[in-house]
Amino acid sequence: MSTTPSPSAGGTQTLYASAPKIYARYVKGTFARLRRVSTLALLGIYYIVPWLTWGDRPLVLLDLPARRFHILGLTLVPQDLFLLTGMLIIAAMTLFLFTSLAGRLWCGYACPQTVWTNAFMWMERMVEGNRHARMKLDKQKWTGEKILRKVAKHTLWFAFAFWTGITFVGFFMPIDELVGQLFAGTLGGWALFWTFFYAFATWGNAGFMREQVCRYMCPYARFQSAMFDKDTLIISYDALRGEPRKSAVKKGDDQAAGDCVACNMCVQVCPTGIDIRDGLQYECIACAACIDACDSVMDHVGKPRGLVRYSTAHQDAGGVTHFLRGRTIGYAVVWLAVVIGFSFVLFNRSSMELDVIRDRHAMSRNVGGGLVENIYTVKLTNKTDFPKEAVLIAEDENGQPIELSANRFQVAPFATTREVISVRARTEPGKPTMGLNFRAHWVEDPDESSEAQARFIGSNR
Repeated sequence: MSTTPSPSAGGTQTLYASAPKIYARYVKGTFARLRRVSTLALLGIYYIVPWLTWGDRPLVLLDLPARRFHILGLTLVPQDLFLLTGMLIIAAMTLFLFTSLAGRLWCGYACPQTVWTNAFMWMERMVEGNRHARMKLDKQKWTGEKILRKVAKHTLWFAFAFWTGITFVGFFMPIDELVGQLFAGTLGGWALFWTFFYAFATWGNAGFMREQVCRYMCPYARFQSAMFDKDTLIISYDALRGEPRKSAVKKGDDQAAGDCVACNMCVQVCPTGIDIRDGLQYECIACAACIDACDSVMDHVGKPRGLVRYSTAHQDAGGVTHFLRGRTIGYAVVWLAVVIGFSFVLFNRSSMELDVIRDRHAMSRNVGGGLVENIYTVKLTNKTDFPKEAVLIAEDENGQPIELSANRFQVAPFATTREVISVRARTEPGKPTMGLNFRAHWVEDPDESSEAQARFIGSNR
């Protein structure tokens, strides 16, 4: 710890101190139930999806060695990378729109860090007890009981984290094969590495770092303020109603005290250890644990609920919240445009990709009869599960057919065929180059086609 003399008190002033461990208290209530439902649903999706199939393949499989992404029955190849980019843009715009409307509800209910931390905290409470029991256990000397409880907790944590790692790798290779190789002891090095890597990352983030990830590592907490305004939903404390707190007034003068009884329950249940009564803070993940805790206290003392509540700055100031405003409308318009564009491209996506490149190392040559020959490399990609035969047609700028040395190609499933062909054509006098239009289609399905353009170089004499 670094210290420096204090200019006022003549003592020392701490420049750095490690953050104290947070012992979040268990709380019941409406929002706590919503968090449990959200946690169970999201964990269920994560652990079940790799086992689901669509036809004869996994529902979601990011097959990196084969360079294929199977997502909900859709197979993407490297040529479809723009579709994957579109998915990420839609996810980002959804987050921006949701944040401008509802604040950090993503952080409180759906963020992977929150979801896995909730699961780890549940196992911790099951083994070590609630807040005071855990604090007492950590302070006492190492005894047989303490060792047993700590070992039991970390055994549960590691088993859960290890299966999390297995499931993570199961998104990149068929999970039935993965589990079979694991129990047979034949699992490959990379699969085993990423299993343990993700397991230890989960164990560390959800078991030890917890709120530190939200405070110091997550970039979302830093730029969320750019999406907040006075109509964004936040968790707020009603200071007009709550102050002065009961502990701040003279004993017996209950009439002068506000509704806040200074029980500090809102602080004890907070997973990031903040005091919501100090106002909005970037560490707040909007989990609403403080709302449940405060409402239960208000019920106990016979006061109305809502001292701590979901609200907006306009609502706290006595105004009206406007959900339709420039910021949200702008996000919604951009989001809708991206979704429409993505859907159009997706539903009009061809199962074929054609690319034609002229060989720049080979000069054009005269072959007699007024014809000139150019060399081209044709690349045909088959995006389907079945072998296909393609027909290639070429026309000049006037729509006249052009002679090709080869016009039929066999393309394997999810593969790209490269063929070198020669093209013979005539160029107009005084016009040394012209454009060529290439079109390819499947023999079995002529409507599935792809086009490409290239330049034709005339006589070099």
